[in-house]
Amino acid sequence: MLKQTLQQKMLQKLSPQQIQFIKLLQVPTAMLEQRIKEELEENPALEEAEWEEPDLKDEYSDLDDDREPEQVDEYDEVGEQDVDVSEYLDTDDTPDYKLEDNNYRSEEDERDFRPGITVVNSFHEQLMDQLQLLDLNEEEFLVGQQLVGSIDEDGYLRRPLHSIVDDLAFSQNIMVEEDIVESMLRRIQKFDPAGVGARDLQECLLLQLERKKDKAAARDAIKILTRYFDEYTKKHFDKIARSLNLSGEAMKAAHHEIIHLNPRPGNSQADNSKSMQVIPDFVIHNQEGELQLRLNARNAPDLRISDTYKDMFRHYEKAEKRDKKMKEAVTFVKQKLDAAKWFIDAIRQRQHTLLSTMDAIMEHQYAFFLTGDQAKLKPMILKDIADKVNLDISTISRVANSKYVQTEFGTFLLKSFFSEGIMTDSGEEASSKEVKKILSDLIGAEEKKRPLADDKLADILNEKGYNIARRTVAKYREQMGIPVARLRKEL
Repeated sequence: MLKQTLQQKMLQKLSPQQIQFIKLLQVPTAMLEQRIKEELEENPALEEAEWEEPDLKDEYSDLDDDREPEQVDEYDEVGEQDVDVSEYLDTDDTPDYKLEDNNYRSEEDERDFRPGITVVNSFHEQLMDQLQLLDLNEEEFLVGQQLVGSIDEDGYLRRPLHSIVDDLAFSQNIMVEEDIVESMLRRIQKFDPAGVGARDLQECLLLQLERKKDKAAARDAIKILTRYFDEYTKKHFDKIARSLNLSGEAMKAAHHEIIHLNPRPGNSQADNSKSMQVIPDFVIHNQEGELQLRLNARNAPDLRISDTYKDMFRHYEKAEKRDKKMKEAVTFVKQKLDAAKWFIDAIRQRQHTLLSTMDAIMEHQYAFFLTGDQAKLKPMILKDIADKVNLDISTISRVANSKYVQTEFGTFLLKSFFSEGIMTDSGEEASSKEVKKILSDLIGAEEKKRPLADDKLADILNEKGYNIARRTVAKYREQMGIPVARLRKEL
């Protein structure tokens, strides 16, 4: 039976200004400039100020940690009362805020922020360029185009040929036999990079070896992968050598050829084709043993309220007769001005939050930023930093997940500094990153013919004073992308 009831509830909801701040907080520096441009286009009351040398003072000192963006009451209904314009008629033409650092930066300092390199030519575009060089009729070209479009970013054709035939029939009304499609695929498999268009890993490796078969080692490798692919993946080298009557040196040379092939031929081009740029949000300098933190602010220009819109309010204040039309216009202008003020305040709060969070991280990991030694990374979780800066854990997470810091030892994602702790025999707590570094060094120095199993690695770590179980070793090894001992075995 359906019935209606009246209930009263208290709910906590984020204001539009809080939502705007949260969205801006998680935007990395590389995307912030575009976000500001969008706001400038949408809101004519917001404008970019002419650059001027910033004052040598702390622009963030007047911001409290818990400050929320300015709250503004809902707009009055037009006609009920006049719009209060006094708060908008300030005469100070100085930009409302500056996003520059605390000190003036020279051109040499600006060059400290080194962005990544952007490459725009895509993997599939390269394949299409090669397809267009072939002497093909219209039907052959369309078949080739369909095949190239079906190749994934790793360089593989994982769609069955009979499905390609169906695609051509339904989408382009081209009726071809499967052997025609396979013939075209053979031609595409001769494109660069070597191995492209393969339908599985075995075919991919064999396509690459075919281009090297003038070498004896490559010919032996072709025999190995053709006849004993499964055995080779399980590293049964002795069995394969006996079956093919290969000497130890010949087997080793063939193995060397195989391990230097690319199992994902499209990957190098695919990675480069993504227009991705990493711009550090912070830079840390070691000034004679003292760390100095700076905020990268060059992608956040000075913003201010438009003087033109302020003049509209001046005109409204001086007007003797204020009709409904004028009040409607002024209310619209007020909405735009409020939106501009909220955005400026959110940008200010974003910069302050980033700076305070990074400062807390730098203080916690001071030894690492001084030396670059990963063994000196301390255990650190989001709550540790949240408690220091009096912010919510979710806020720290938004900062850590998308922001980078540049040091003299490289550029790092803030998230990489957070790790769990492990108790040592001495009663001290060590970072899991420290244990991973030792584990990586142990595996790097092991005898490749007899690699160390997880239980042996656990024993060595325990001897060094780290109380760690075999399953934890396995977890850390998998997180670092290191295979099990059997798959690390070499000739």
